Amino acid sequence: MHTALLGLLGLALLAALRAQDTIPVQTDFQQDKLTGKWFSIGLASNSNWFKEKKHLMKMCTTVISETADGNLEVTSTYPKGDQCEKRNSLYTRTEQPGRFSYTSPRWGSKHDIRVVETNYEEYALVATQISKSTGPSTMVLLYSRTKELSPERLERFTQFSREQGLADEEILILPRTGECSQGGGWGQTHQLPLAGAPRAL
Repeated sequence: MHTALLGLLGLALLAALRAQDTIPVQTDFQQDKLTGKWFSIGLASNSNWFKEKKHLMKMCTTVISETADGNLEVTSTYPKGDQCEKRNSLYTRTEQPGRFSYTSPRWGSKHDIRVVETNYEEYALVATQISKSTGPSTMVLLYSRTKELSPERLERFTQFSREQGLADEEILILPRTGECSQGGGWGQTHQLPLAGAPRAL
């Protein structure tokens, strides 16, 4: 029984690794062009937090900047209750351009982040494979330089999410909101420490 269980776990790990290898990365990725302000338009995930919080999620603002050592600092501002909150994450570049790693200091989860495709001036499609003690999960994010995207871009996001094994009920086009969208927003802005904000890049 023990041997059979180990075998099944090994097969599951192999399948997860193969799934990661099939996720593409933007050809000739230009990191400096990805910096600046983005709006989160779509979010897809098979994680438990997404299932629990899906009905509360709204569009948020993400600002990406390069650090002196070439990594990415990602700051997301989003509405929560009657205030705005910010979350900062530091994404470390890997040897493959367009691919980054991040470990949540709060939860210990490891994130393999890939910029799947972008034209830098309009949209960016980002896929993240998350590994944590409770099991792996997949997250896909669609970013836009404005609060609206064409139906073709939205369909591409939906189709790509399905290709990653996500069901339609795990795919969400985020509701538009003017709250916090300018980075300052209404009410108070609370700065949170480095954390694994699912709304970040």
